[in-house]
Amino acid sequence: MQIKYIPGLITAGLIVGMAVKYLTGPSIQTFGTDFLPPAPLTTSVRISGTYAQGEDFSYIDREMNRFMRQWNLKGASVAVAREGQMVFAKGYGYADEEQGIEVEPYHLFRVASISKLITAAGVMKLVEAGQLSLDDKVFGPEGILSKAPYDTYRDRKVEEIRVLHLLNHSGGWTNRWGDPMFMPTVIARNTGKELPISDEDIICFMLDKRLHFRPGTMSSYSNLGYAILGKIIEAVSGESYESYIKSEVFYPLGIFDATLGGSYEEDRKDLEVKYYEQENSLLISDHQGSDDLVPRSYGGNDIHTLGAAGGWIASATDLMRFMLAIDGQPFPEDILLPESIEAMTTPVGRGFHPLGWRGVRRGERYRTGTLAGTSVLMVNRPGDISYVVLFNTSTWKGPMLANDIRIMMQRGISRTDNWPDYDLFDLAVHED
Repeated sequence: MQIKYIPGLITAGLIVGMAVKYLTGPSIQTFGTDFLPPAPLTTSVRISGTYAQGEDFSYIDREMNRFMRQWNLKGASVAVAREGQMVFAKGYGYADEEQGIEVEPYHLFRVASISKLITAAGVMKLVEAGQLSLDDKVFGPEGILSKAPYDTYRDRKVEEIRVLHLLNHSGGWTNRWGDPMFMPTVIARNTGKELPISDEDIICFMLDKRLHFRPGTMSSYSNLGYAILGKIIEAVSGESYESYIKSEVFYPLGIFDATLGGSYEEDRKDLEVKYYEQENSLLISDHQGSDDLVPRSYGGNDIHTLGAAGGWIASATDLMRFMLAIDGQPFPEDILLPESIEAMTTPVGRGFHPLGWRGVRRGERYRTGTLAGTSVLMVNRPGDISYVVLFNTSTWKGPMLANDIRIMMQRGISRTDNWPDYDLFDLAVHED
């Protein structure tokens, strides 16, 4: 072959290669939408709302649109599964109203306390691997966190706290004096620390206080307990909390877009929605200590320190895939053993929380999540219809909005008679 033809062949080869990459890449995998996400090399299956059109889903559409108008919610993402198959995924309203970007099911939302269910699944993976026991002590000479800075505490009952107690909110703390995860200025002032404080600072501040009750004797909802569980995962696994959850919980499920979020608008990840608060919401002090007053949703709350308790962002479709993988049903395959799932969904006694879930009643498991700018509900009904609903707007009802979301979704689902027999996960094209 003559040398003069080689540059031309190389150029042709590059063109062909680029064409193949385009035809098989993520830009084609958006089901014909105009939005071309700046995808990493490996991404979650990104399902658009194309398959959610038509009269079959009119009742769900009607209920969602009415609900959003009633509460002035800017955007939402919904995923519905039936008998283990995802049969509906759709976005409503705006991911960014100012830019006119409409929500797609692959958009990422802050999921607030859904993060606790994710953390609980990570803890159970360590238990199954034999690296951890639910009966392991957390603090004290025999505890997992026995070294500085966690080796100094005021109340000796701290040594009675076990991993199980943190999972079911029976570690000994209440929010009697406020939730320490949302009190950065108070903690900084009392500890002599400069803002922003870390989750380590918050834990040490609380260890310097007396417990409100003996560990294991009652259950009181605690974000602090799950922040400590994040530290336990790091201590036992030898990895960062985020890295462990991604590699052991999310990646085996093909979930690659979920990640820990940021606190400010400039921290928004690719595909992350913009957050909105209710009208007349008050500005508060910046958690980093600047003199500026900021919205709670953008600077008032420290998403980084919430971490294992409330820091994840994810899409509705990825959360559905995760939920179906911890529901104890034969299809799809679970990532946890049956005994782990039973432990998570069976409270140790009356008045105690399940592990990670917000509640379990009549075979239904549910998990709520609320932050400024975020309202979330996940409902799992094994062998029946399950759903995930994410909003990028908060309301004056706060966590109580979850009850209204449940009623709204039940109306739409109960009136829907014709469900598809396909699984959207199978229909989606995913570049491995």
